[in-house]
Amino acid sequence: MIQDSMLNNFNNLPPEAQKQVMDFIAFLRTRYQKSNYGKNITKTKLTEEPFIGIWRDRDDVQDSSAWVRNIRKNEWK
Repeated sequence: MIQDSMLNNFNNLPPEAQKQVMDFIAFLRTRYQKSNYGKNITKTKLTEEPFIGIWRDRDDVQDSSAWVRNIRKNEWK
């Protein structure tokens, strides 16, 4: 039923509008198509990621929350 209504509405549009509808449908199909992106990616434990511990040897960041508060207080004046 809804398909008949949609087709009727489509057929009542001028040719240029019908082309726009078809272009939009093509866009949506591309946007929502199933992709293989990420299927071959191996999962790494978070603790093994290279960025973990990058601030380990910094003396000025012992308490990260206090460090951020201090930076905001001094820089966001």
